[in-house]
Amino acid sequence: MEIIGIVLLVGTVIFVFRAINIVPQQHAWVVEHLGRYDRTLVPGLRFVIPFVERVAYKHSLKEIPLDVPSQVCITKDNTQLTVDGILYFQVTDAMRASYGASNYIIAITQLAQTTLRSVIGKMELDKTFEERTSINTAVVNALDEAALNWGVKVLRYEIKDLTPPAAILHSMQAQITAEREKRALIAASEGRRQEQINIATGEREAFIARSEGEKQAEINKAQGEAAAITAVADATADAIRKIASAIQQPGGEQAVQLKVAERAVDAYQHLARTNNTMIVPGHLGEVATLIGTAMTLMKGTAKG
Repeated sequence: MEIIGIVLLVGTVIFVFRAINIVPQQHAWVVEHLGRYDRTLVPGLRFVIPFVERVAYKHSLKEIPLDVPSQVCITKDNTQLTVDGILYFQVTDAMRASYGASNYIIAITQLAQTTLRSVIGKMELDKTFEERTSINTAVVNALDEAALNWGVKVLRYEIKDLTPPAAILHSMQAQITAEREKRALIAASEGRRQEQINIATGEREAFIARSEGEKQAEINKAQGEAAAITAVADATADAIRKIASAIQQPGGEQAVQLKVAERAVDAYQHLARTNNTMIVPGHLGEVATLIGTAMTLMKGTAKG
């Protein structure tokens, strides 16, 4: 009896131990009942009937990175290109992931490689380096559509490296070097052209500035000479007016006659000094006549 009791106790412990299951967070366990799918256990404390039910598959629902092995692809212009990448996916349906494919990881990897070869085969070599984003998108779209039957959601695909053959890589580097030298020559010529334009523009502006300065100087000089002439004319006119006004005053005419006589005597005296011959008027009436003529001119000027 004691043996039977021990056996029953051990059997009970084994039964309870196998019946109780704790499913971790972000995991899903697939339970089969007598070899047939029955249910999916979600995270938490779960019970399974021992010997009748069993946990057949355990899946992680986390995002999983999958390294896609490198492969040689042929571009549209018949160039070999070695490509490798990384794929990110997530199990969304544990039942389909268990029964939709014998190994969904291998299926996704193979499909990613064939899709990548197909996409790159439609592009020329230069475009593959420029269209990496479109290549990634095309691979994800193709994989996501097929992976629905496997209970898997393909999140994204990233190309890690694109490696052309060594000869093609050398030609590309030579092309890039030539293109950079070309851009440098163009930039240098544009710089010289701009320099010549700047010099010509500066010289033209300097010539215009000098001509404008000379023009303004001539204008200022002409205006100054005109102002001087006007000032002299005004002063002369004012002096004449004052003389005329003085003549009209009492004794003015006698003063003018005296002044004219003095000027005449000074003139004869100057001629006598500058010449060896003494010059005197023929008779004194010439002096009186000279004074009278001067007075007549002064009166005419005063009346005018």
